[in-house]
Amino acid sequence: MQTTMPDIAHSADALQTGKLDWVGMGNIELPLMLATKGLPEQPVTAKADAFVNLHKEDAKGIHMSRLFLALDTLSCEQALSPNTLKQLLDEFVTTHQDISDAAKVVINFELPLRRPSLLSKKQGWKSYPVSITASMINQTFSIELALDVTYSSTCPCSAALARQLIQDAFAAKFKDKEISHEEVHAWLGTTEGVLATPHSQRSISNIKVKLDDNCQEFDIVGLVNLVEDELKTPVQAAVKREDEQEFARLNGQNLMFCEDAARKLKALFEKAGFADYYVKINHYESLHAHDAVAYAFKGLAGGYSA
Repeated sequence: MQTTMPDIAHSADALQTGKLDWVGMGNIELPLMLATKGLPEQPVTAKADAFVNLHKEDAKGIHMSRLFLALDTLSCEQALSPNTLKQLLDEFVTTHQDISDAAKVVINFELPLRRPSLLSKKQGWKSYPVSITASMINQTFSIELALDVTYSSTCPCSAALARQLIQDAFAAKFKDKEISHEEVHAWLGTTEGVLATPHSQRSISNIKVKLDDNCQEFDIVGLVNLVEDELKTPVQAAVKREDEQEFARLNGQNLMFCEDAARKLKALFEKAGFADYYVKINHYESLHAHDAVAYAFKGLAGGYSA
């Protein structure tokens, strides 16, 4: 004889009544097939947070297994895209229609991309942390793409101070001397000729952009290229000596405070026409034990903020 199992979520009373904004699960391990513009579908190892709201004040709880099984269907039978995320959120709400009317999912993964070096065009792998957040609130679908781009930033103040020391060394070396082009050229190739170098640091831009609600595909590679092309000094994978020299040249020609990087990306995203955007610039100082940080937002009411 089969015994009916108790369903506490339906049969038990809530210890305390009240609405809840989000209830669900975090860090669900989830292999996915990613569909993004410019690349064939590829597997990524993701972690997902899945939620519905709880608008029925006396409901004991939600059905977490229903969220999990819907995510499992996405993992096993579909590719990750804006359309499949919309279907997923519809499933979240439909399976909780008596107690919930909103849903959200956050999917985090690292996307490995083959990136060519600056001059030799040798290729290597670089991984980009990506986060995709989709929500269904008041029957309105919203989707956000976030990623981190790592680059090098060379301090303009430090560069100016280094140039001054080089000028002073030149004046001391050749004071009251008639000098030839060859002598100066040879001196500049010595340690004495470049006795000071500006400090630079590995830096990270944390980017969020709100995608069009009707977008049909992700363009993660396009966003990576957009940011790296603007900042000019993305960290490299495989490098030969000519690539390292070109990297040094790019750093010297693109000196940046954190304010400069934030303003560059703000202007870029305004021109690109994103509905909303968030920029956090982190310069992990080599001179100081603290970081230099700048934020930039579109400035919409109710939009992104710090």
